[in-house]
Order: sequence, then structure tokens, then C-alpha cells
Amino acid sequence: MYDPTVARLTYRALLGRRRALILGALPLLLIVISVAVRALTGADDQTASDVLGGFALATMVPIIGVIAGTGAIGPEIDDGSVVYLLSKPLKRPTIIVTKLIVAIAVTMVFSAVPTLIAGLILNGNGQQVAVAYTVAALVSSIAYSALFLLLGTVSRHAVVFGLVYALVWEALFGTLVPGARTLSVQQWSLAVAHKIADGPLVTSDVGLPTATVLLVAVTVLATWYAGQKLRSLTLAGEE
Repeated sequence: MYDPTVARLTYRALLGRRRALILGALPLLLIVISVAVRALTGADDQTASDVLGGFALATMVPIIGVIAGTGAIGPEIDDGSVVYLLSKPLKRPTIIVTKLIVAIAVTMVFSAVPTLIAGLILNGNGQQVAVAYTVAALVSSIAYSALFLLLGTVSRHAVVFGLVYALVWEALFGTLVPGARTLSVQQWSLAVAHKIADGPLVTSDVGLPTATVLLVAVTVLATWYAGQKLRSLTLAGEE
């Protein structure tokens, strides 16, 4: 279920100069904000949690997931170059799983690593805040990558829809509206982070068992359906 050639081509597409600059912009901003906040307020656990939860997990991670998830396959479908990939003797679920693995890896590197660095800058991992949010970033990277990879297979406007989801649902409704929080990847990952953090700084409206089931279900179902959608794409001359 993994093809090295497809992986190499996908990494090359995602980490081209232009896309790499976009992927690196938010992590760099997070680090800059963290340095400035630490200089102004000193090491404060609540402030660290606010920055990591409000910016890193609620905004940065889903946006990077959009870029990596949709970028892993969306452009190939849009410009028609996917037909060359589909013409190879590869099972289409293998193509999807390979691209998902690449999207997850890229999302994790560009979100979890800067989250850990920012947390260490902000409060030196006091009350396990840095590690808790880093694990949340890792967990949510998997679900976001699967969701946005699926979006890239079903819509030519995947980036627009993905950004609307990331900025409106996750960053706004998923944070402010109680009912919407239950259906938020952010809240599911926070349930995992809550288990790791010491004290009440990291909280979630979703229990850990429910969050775990939902994270796994969304990832598996999105990956499966993306594979089915790719199966439905036919090459010229195919029956």
C-alpha cells in the first residue's frame, strides 16, 4: 500500500520552492510571536497555552493540513496530469495511501515541530504544555491530511473549501460555539493533549474515548472514500 515513486513525486510537488515558502510562513510567524510574547511576559503557563491553542492548533495546523492534503493530489487532478499516474500498473488505493502518508509527514514536520519549539520558548514545557500541544498537532495532522486529501479528490476548489473549513469552522466555530466543538478535529486532538498536560490548562469538550474513535473513523473513512473517488476517474479509452 505504499509506492516509493509516487511518494517521491508527491514530496517534490509539495516541497517545491513556492509551496515550501507558503508552508514555512505560519511556523515562522508562530516562532516570532512566541519570542515576542516570552520577551514581554516572561515564562507564563497560561499564556503559553493560549498561544499554542489559539494560534498553533486552531489556525496553523489546519491551514498547513489544507496546503499539504489538497496539494498532494489536487493539482494533478486539476491539470490532468493524474492520467499519467493512473496509467501505471498501480492500485488506486495504493496511490491514495502513499499520498496520504506524504501529506501527513509534511503536515507533521511543518506543524508539530514548530509547535514544540514555540512551547519551549514560551514556558520551557511547564506543566507539559509544549509536549501536550505537540502531540495534539501530530494527532490532528493525520485527520486533517486525510480530510483535505479527500477534498482534493472531489473538488476543483479544494483549497478554497479547505481554508473556509480551517478558518471558519475550526478556528471560529470549533473554538467559540459549544455544539460545534464536538465535531471539531481540534477538540478531538485537545482531548489527547488534555491527557498529557499537567493541570487544567489544556481542556477539551470531547472525552478521550470519543475523540479517539472519531479521529480514527474520520481518517479511515476519508482515506477509503478518496480511494473510491480515484477509482471512478477513468482514462481516455477505458470502459
